[in-house]
Amino acid sequence: MKMAERLTLVECPRDAMQGIKAFIPTQLKIKYLTTLLNQGFDVLDCGSFVNPESIPQMADTAEVVQAISEIETQTKLLVIVANERGALRAVAYPKIKYLGFPLSVSETFQRRNTNASRDEAFRRLARIQDIALASGKEVVCYLSMAFGNPYGDHWSASEVAEWASKIASLGIRTISLSDTIGSANSQQLGDMFTEIHHKLPHVQIGVHLHAKPNEWLEKIQAAYEHGCRRFDAALGGFGGCPMAKDDLVGNIPSEEAFAWLSTQQSSELIPNINWTQLKQQAFEVYAGNQN
Repeated sequence: MKMAERLTLVECPRDAMQGIKAFIPTQLKIKYLTTLLNQGFDVLDCGSFVNPESIPQMADTAEVVQAISEIETQTKLLVIVANERGALRAVAYPKIKYLGFPLSVSETFQRRNTNASRDEAFRRLARIQDIALASGKEVVCYLSMAFGNPYGDHWSASEVAEWASKIASLGIRTISLSDTIGSANSQQLGDMFTEIHHKLPHVQIGVHLHAKPNEWLEKIQAAYEHGCRRFDAALGGFGGCPMAKDDLVGNIPSEEAFAWLSTQQSSELIPNINWTQLKQQAFEVYAGNQN
């Protein structure tokens, strides 16, 4: 990968919101996402078209997307889908650019997350890719449990690379390695990127990392130094995966990670972005609605 490749910074309010039990009012979501769309993030992970019984917090994604589609912005919208039905709903919105699909290296997590085996999930992914291509959209595949799992399922870096190759064979050109339980270390990140970049030089490989507050920098730095240029994060470090079973493991904090990355090379973030104010707004939306 050429070191001059530009940064792609993905802000993930959807991931921060989805685990909050108290329903965040739709208008509050719209107001917050409107603010985020004016900061220069490359991509905004803004919602999901999935079964509302599984993730009640995202039941209003259609209304939210409809509202924020009116905003003039260079930021591209991404939503998560778990099957063809969700994909068909998503492609109906012109402003949605990316369909995110979770495919797990762990068979157990795949069944828990999407009620399907890995093989069935891969077949779904292929059909979703067809839907996206026919609609002028792009698929981002999130390779979950990419750095290990808590179930005892087999894991190896070579297996992750094999799954990445299978995904790329569908014509998907963006894959995000997801540290679902926050277990990745800098050595793993470096080795993984070296192997996958060598096999798939034509694919953008990103990271969606989870970490404890004092561990985010070593993970981000390791990924960056080994060629990663696409990073997911969430303001305040809110969210993360409940499977981690550790309240301290959350998303990478945007105000820390994106600020650090912007010192390494230029990004599309607005000059002098007010991270303190954005973090406060995130706290009011996320923490103010937790119970």
